[in-house]
Amino acid sequence: MVTVASRPKWLRIPRLSFWGWVGVAFGSLALLGAIGVFLVLRNLPDTGDLASYTPPLPSTVRAADGTVLTSYSRERRIFLPYKDMPPQLIHAYLSAEDKTFFTHSGLDYLGIAQAVLTNVKSLGSGKRPVGASTITQQVAKNLLLNNEVTFARKIKEAVLARRLEQALTKQQILELYLNQIFLGRNSYGVEAAAQAYFGKTVSQLDTAQMAYLAILPKAPSNYNPVGNHDKALARRNWVLGQMAANGYLTTAQRDAAIAEPLVAIRNVVPVKSRLGDYFLEDVRRELIAKFGETEADGPNSVYGGGLWIRTSIDPFIQKAAEKAMRDGLVRYDRARGWRGAAAHIETGEGWAGRLRAVNLPTGYDEWRAAVVLAKDGGSARLGFTDGSEGTLPSWGAPQVLAGVGTPALQHLKVGDVVPVSKAADGTYALRQIPAVSGGMVVQDPHTGRVLAMVGGWDARQSSFNRATQAQRQPGSTFKPIVYVTALENGFTPASIFVDAPYCVFQSRSLGKKCFRNFGGGYAGAQTMRWGLEQSRNLMTVRIAYSTGMDKVVATAKALGVGSYQPVLAIALGAGETTVLNLTNAYAQLFNAGRAGTPSLIDMVQDRNGKVIWRRDTRKCTDCNRADWAGESMPRPGGKPKQAIDARSAYQIVHLMEGVVQRGTAMNLASMDRPLAGKTGTTSGPTNVWFIGGTPDLVAGLYLGYDKPRNLGGYAQGGTIAVPIWRQFGEVVLKDAPKMPFVVPPGIRMVKIDRRSGKRVFGGTPSTERHAAVIWEAFKPESEPRRTVAPPNPNARRTVRSDADFLRNEGGIY
Repeated sequence: MVTVASRPKWLRIPRLSFWGWVGVAFGSLALLGAIGVFLVLRNLPDTGDLASYTPPLPSTVRAADGTVLTSYSRERRIFLPYKDMPPQLIHAYLSAEDKTFFTHSGLDYLGIAQAVLTNVKSLGSGKRPVGASTITQQVAKNLLLNNEVTFARKIKEAVLARRLEQALTKQQILELYLNQIFLGRNSYGVEAAAQAYFGKTVSQLDTAQMAYLAILPKAPSNYNPVGNHDKALARRNWVLGQMAANGYLTTAQRDAAIAEPLVAIRNVVPVKSRLGDYFLEDVRRELIAKFGETEADGPNSVYGGGLWIRTSIDPFIQKAAEKAMRDGLVRYDRARGWRGAAAHIETGEGWAGRLRAVNLPTGYDEWRAAVVLAKDGGSARLGFTDGSEGTLPSWGAPQVLAGVGTPALQHLKVGDVVPVSKAADGTYALRQIPAVSGGMVVQDPHTGRVLAMVGGWDARQSSFNRATQAQRQPGSTFKPIVYVTALENGFTPASIFVDAPYCVFQSRSLGKKCFRNFGGGYAGAQTMRWGLEQSRNLMTVRIAYSTGMDKVVATAKALGVGSYQPVLAIALGAGETTVLNLTNAYAQLFNAGRAGTPSLIDMVQDRNGKVIWRRDTRKCTDCNRADWAGESMPRPGGKPKQAIDARSAYQIVHLMEGVVQRGTAMNLASMDRPLAGKTGTTSGPTNVWFIGGTPDLVAGLYLGYDKPRNLGGYAQGGTIAVPIWRQFGEVVLKDAPKMPFVVPPGIRMVKIDRRSGKRVFGGTPSTERHAAVIWEAFKPESEPRRTVAPPNPNARRTVRSDADFLRNEGGIY
């Protein structure tokens, strides 16, 4: 048997007195407590980081003229420096939250003792434990910890509060607190709250209003000025009393503030302008790709970085583009009849709420969603989302039901939801959201900046941007790419090609392909100019074949239209592209062939005003000279790359001027200003296009169904797309100077016979539709050598008339 005496000394249990064992127990507990504290505190965040902490701020997007368009944020916050905070606001918060803030070192020990006693008394009652958190502790919790209610978190909070007091000044701590706290109505920080509750800035608040904001940090919903008015008023008055007790207010000032009623503005969601919604969505995506979305992506994130973004959008041009495009869609859709109600709801009690729940993207600001509440003879009683009512008379619904032919009003039923607009007499007119859609882009050809963008009827209907995302066949709007390639490779505007049947063997699998003109018919030998003006398919494929399709697709790629296989169908617009890409290609042609890319954003600044991204990266060493004395204006350095020879670019633009003067876009000729452009219609026809403009503005658009289907046999770019462009142009170009396209060095303007392409000596060139003599642009040594015979009165009777000039255009592939 092993006895205690026989054990090694180190195994023997020492004999201790009672108090000795008590000491061991307390020592063990202290050791365990120290280990626990170490484990709790070992991974505490670094309070020093808060010295450079920047709260999440919304990023603001502005138009080119500085107009605020939208902002991106998860929280409504407006940063307010401590130096700009009114003293009484600070006094209100100190009185409500931490009256010893400027004297304690992070913890209020007396308050902690009182809280402990209160919590001990309420043990087992199920009540939430009360705290004695100082403002410093709240900053530590809000910015460095979470909201769990545990003793471990309270220990962390206390330690971090002490460290914060050592790392930051009292003023810095207050600045963090008053900009970070949530105060209800989706507002974070006192400046945002002042605007949310009172529609004022903090500096405009009176003492009573400041006291109200000071009661909100604990539980904003408990002190709602509408739902819990009496409770909120009592708490506000308590804060005013504390301010007086702490020496911040006199008795008279306190009483005067208490006598003020508690009145807050309605909590309404700010009405967001829908101008340029599609443009702004593309801006948002681009910004996220550049800077990231949230704080985790870096200090300049879109939804927290407080960025200042200046875009290229021109509000005036954008409004004109949206109006013209919507009017064009409505005009086309209205001619196809009424398709029925957009939705149907119950019209019993609560019908206004059910109507609000219907997503009816009305497009126009003056259109409203309405529900039919009753029908009485030749009229209908309408209800609106705000609960008001109106009348739809029979003359307000002249449409007929598509495929039936009877008046739309006969088919309206109680509960039908329809869009309407208000008439001059106060009644309403029935409207319809078009089933057809389209896209439009407006660019500055000199810079590539996108001045306006329309991606469809209404972004609330679909965020799919038809200006940048819809891949469509451009039809004859691709033909200038073919023609400029020919001009780059030795042909001239007066080169002769035959407008006659043309077939080509493509491959064993594809077999023989025969092309035709839109509307059929042939015109024999004609100039390249006539072929483009009248959009002749057969001439275009001959030009493409003679030039080489490999060269045509290379030009298309160089201009950013797209990458295509070198097959002849591409010459007639069979390859898909977007409105943005093709409009940008025209912009490069209009800009003397200089390479350029479209851009939506001009500049991005961080929250401190530092430029962190700029579209134009060219350097201008003399632009900020202090000693500039009025000499030649300094220019940014760098020479842009040429996508197309400047002379060829001018030649194709000059040809496209003829499209407006004598060709498929003659609808624009009466605008009486230099314009160039090209129409397009694709097979079906499923899409109609027009792209054109002036030396300083290019606009392109298409119209078609999202799921391509026939637009109708008479749908053409010249009859549908051109009128839309004209409506837009008449507004935007009304006060613009009538500037001609600039003739580059190396171009000779020569008088030629418009029909034969031969040189003319004598005669007066004209841009009139039936002009016999015109100016034509030639490169050196390329002008026609043959001349037209002297005028002969008898021979003039045999000259072909212009009656065979087609008003339609090709590109039916």
